[in-house]
Amino acid sequence: MSCYWLDWWVVMVEDGELLLALLNTRPIRDGVENDELSDDGCARRWSQARGGTGTTAELRRLRHLREHLTDVVLGRAPVTVLAEALEGVHQRPRLSEAGLSWELVTEPDMRLPARVVLAWARVDENLPGRLRPCGNDECRLFLLDQSKANRARWCSMATCGNRMKARRHYERSRSRVPAGPGDRQGEPG
Repeated sequence: MSCYWLDWWVVMVEDGELLLALLNTRPIRDGVENDELSDDGCARRWSQARGGTGTTAELRRLRHLREHLTDVVLGRAPVTVLAEALEGVHQRPRLSEAGLSWELVTEPDMRLPARVVLAWARVDENLPGRLRPCGNDECRLFLLDQSKANRARWCSMATCGNRMKARRHYERSRSRVPAGPGDRQGEPG
């Protein structure tokens, strides 16, 4: 039983990493969007590092899928917009000494986009409500909350979390600053 749970958790972590890798390819750095898929060379390396082909057709599909996934996660589009990434895709069972596994059967240029949609589906089913945008309005990244309490709000505590907490502290301390002499409320000025 524990071995099955461990295998399930490993799959969930891998799925989450692949899903976040695509969703988070447009970070904001110094106030400017840095789209990792805008340049074909960078996009090709990104794709190939995750088992993709890096062809122009695959890159076009990945860019399109990223937009659809973003809209689905943000609740701006129905999940059916992801269906085109699964057209002609099926899974074939494979038995070996290690047990049963499933092989993804599709055209090579469709494999990585299909894996991303299947990863989204597993995360959505097994960790409902835990895939969400960063709580920093100035950030464009997503997070997959793996905390027990399901309270994570930021893509990174070191960057966005720290920034947001510092901002709230500044606003609270600013509102508590005592008025100077002659600026007292209720006194005529």
